[in-house]
Amino acid sequence: MKRFAELETMVRVFQPGTGFADKDHPLKGKWRSDVFHNENKIILEVGCGRGEYTIQMAKMFPEKNFIGLDKKGARLWKGAKTSNEENILNTAFIRTQVEHLHSYFEPGELHEIWITFPDPQPQKTRENTRMTSPRFLEIYKQILDANGVVHLKTDSTGLFEYTLEKINSFGVNILDCTTDLYQREINHDVLHIKTTYEARFLKEGLKINYVRFEFAK
Repeated sequence: MKRFAELETMVRVFQPGTGFADKDHPLKGKWRSDVFHNENKIILEVGCGRGEYTIQMAKMFPEKNFIGLDKKGARLWKGAKTSNEENILNTAFIRTQVEHLHSYFEPGELHEIWITFPDPQPQKTRENTRMTSPRFLEIYKQILDANGVVHLKTDSTGLFEYTLEKINSFGVNILDCTTDLYQREINHDVLHIKTTYEARFLKEGLKINYVRFEFAK
């Protein structure tokens, strides 16, 4: 409760009460003008947890804007606190569920979406809640711009195989794909960023799956 209360005092943090699932958030289509005050591209991390990827990407690419989204405020608090204390002006955080993305972003408003180590939801009955299910792929396609891409990093072989099956049937262009990210030369510094969970998985000897794709034009 202390963290929830502290979130209310932070700038560039948006929680329930400022927007609702059944109508558009006031910032929809206005993130650049009203939050970041620039025309830079916007990158979204869905299920951002502690915001580690969001924060590190923002520091790495000051010429871009980054938004971390998670439904759990106690986790999101960490990234939001770092953003506020270090005055990282190209970051913002939203506490909401992924299925409400269409209420927060207009078509084409985002340039990239990162999905970093989501819950694989292995139960068949929970397929619709997987963050790479057709339900969410359709939302991502709508809110990305014409050159927008989606990134997925996961330790779950099951989720990775499921994702490849769904995106291939959905109609995408796969730009990069590997079942063992760190056993090859990495050309993009952003892929070296590691969340707490990822560092733990690597220590346990697990392999990291990665895919980057764009929706067919």
